[in-house]
Amino acid sequence: MTLHRPDRLADALALLAGDAVALGGGTDLYPGLRDAAPPPHMVDLTRIAGLRGIRRDGTGWRIGGATTWTQVLKADLPPLFDGLRGAAREVGSVQIQNAGTVAGNLCNASPAADGMPALLALDATVELASDAGTRRVALADFVHGPRLTALARGEILTAIHIPDAAGRGAFLKLGARRYLVISIAMVAAVVATQAGRIVRARVAVGACSPVARRLAGLETALAGATADEVSAIVSACAFTELSPIDDVRASADYRSEAVKALVVRAVSATMEAK
Repeated sequence: MTLHRPDRLADALALLAGDAVALGGGTDLYPGLRDAAPPPHMVDLTRIAGLRGIRRDGTGWRIGGATTWTQVLKADLPPLFDGLRGAAREVGSVQIQNAGTVAGNLCNASPAADGMPALLALDATVELASDAGTRRVALADFVHGPRLTALARGEILTAIHIPDAAGRGAFLKLGARRYLVISIAMVAAVVATQAGRIVRARVAVGACSPVARRLAGLETALAGATADEVSAIVSACAFTELSPIDDVRASADYRSEAVKALVVRAVSATMEAK
C-alpha cells in the first residue's frame, strides 16, 4: 500500500479519481481493514488546510470535512451548536475525538453515528468534491442506509454547511454505560423560543432506524408549545419516521419508550438553558 499526503485539494482529488481510498482520522477505516486486504493507495486528507476548521461562511457556518471532534469542542460557537458540542463529547474516547473527523463520522454511515442527529437538527448540507466539480446535498439525503451514502466514485466530503438560525441545541445519548458505548438511542434538538413558547423546533433521532431521522410530525406539533406542554405533545406523537429494531443492546419496544423520554429531556433542556 502507498500512502499519499497531499497538501492541495486538487492533488488529492486527482489521486482519488483512480483506485485510491480517502483517509481522514482513520478511526473507522483502520478497524475495517483488519479482515481485508489494504487498498493499493490511500490519500491522507488531514494536511489540506481548507478541509480543517470552523468559520463563518456568508449566511452560515462552514465545518471543514477533516475537522476533528476536539476542534468542534474547542471552537467558539453560539448556543445553536450546543447539541453538536454534546455529540462531540460522546464520540468515543478523547483519543478518538482528537483523530476522528466530522466527515468520517458521516461517511461511515452508521445508524448510530453520533454526529448525524445533531447535524440533521442543524439543517446541515454537505459539500462533495471530485475532479468533475463540487455539489451540495442536504444531509438528510446524503446517507441512504447503513454504510451507504450519496458519494460517487472519486468524491470526498469537503465541508458541512449550517445556516444561521435562532435557537439553542441539545444532545442526549442513551447507552448501556456512561462512556465509550454504541447508542441504544440518541436525540438532538434545536429549539427557538419567544415569550416562553416554541417558535420552531428541529428534532432528530439516531440508532432507531437505518438512518438518523428528523421527526417532522413532532416538530409541527411543538410549534407554539410552552415547556409545560412538551411532555404531553411528545407522548401523543406516533414517531412514524422511526423503525427501531431488537438487537443485543435493546429491544425495539424499549427504544421506542426511551426515545420519547430523551426527546422530552432534550427539548426541555433547550428551553430551560439561559
